[in-house]
Amino acid sequence: MTDVLDLQAVTIRRGTTTILDDLSWTVREGERWVVLGRNGAGKTTLLQVASGRMHPTSGAAELLGSRLGATDVFELRPRIGLSSAALADRIPSGETVRDVVLTAAYGVTGRWREAYEEVDESRAGDLLAAFGVDHLADRFFGTLSEGERKRVQIARALMSDPELLLLDEPAAGLDLGGREELVGALAELARDPRSPALVLVTHHVEEIPPGFTHLLLLRQGRVHAAGPIVDVLTAENLSGAFDVSLRLDHADGRWSAHAVTSTAVRGAH
Repeated sequence: MTDVLDLQAVTIRRGTTTILDDLSWTVREGERWVVLGRNGAGKTTLLQVASGRMHPTSGAAELLGSRLGATDVFELRPRIGLSSAALADRIPSGETVRDVVLTAAYGVTGRWREAYEEVDESRAGDLLAAFGVDHLADRFFGTLSEGERKRVQIARALMSDPELLLLDEPAAGLDLGGREELVGALAELARDPRSPALVLVTHHVEEIPPGFTHLLLLRQGRVHAAGPIVDVLTAENLSGAFDVSLRLDHADGRWSAHAVTSTAVRGAH
């Protein structure tokens, strides 16, 4: 399989703070990765590098066969879909849902005087329907619920038919119903062989959709463990990444984690 993302000994420093530390990681076509780690582990910074929005202080980053620092990032970025809170904050609240998705064809937020072809209009409509928000096409983005916004953002991220899709904590701020709807939509996306390579950042194993194949665990800016999810997602690895003793359960294709209490420990003896 072809590498769509290849990071070799990537380090990111800001002043005296090291955010990513000698990190190497490869994502290949067809893979669906989850990135897990506690707050401050470097997850969002990792996605900034993976999306071509941040250059390494040292090390090498190749995105879709092009090396950062030796390629035009403005030509590269449209080939990478990104959904993040920072991007959502730039979407005008008075933009219609249809235009939020449509404007991704030009890589802009906020429709101005661009001309769109019928194929663009059709694709935007199909993506809204795929994520169950086509009935909101004429609503203003600022009037949507948090769950509706998240699904619109993912539809937007797919508008340019990217070769790599990066999702930065898409379930953050959702209630239980909204989270489960989103997890279901992402599971369908993961199972579709036509989907691009996927990278999903989250804090919680409960948000991992069925169909995701690989896991990267980050701890203090370094790779704690990485590989096929069935091998890497263990109570031992998870406890080490989050610095707390955890019990891990897996049922019906979903994961859950709980702290090991002293009572549980005593009962195990």
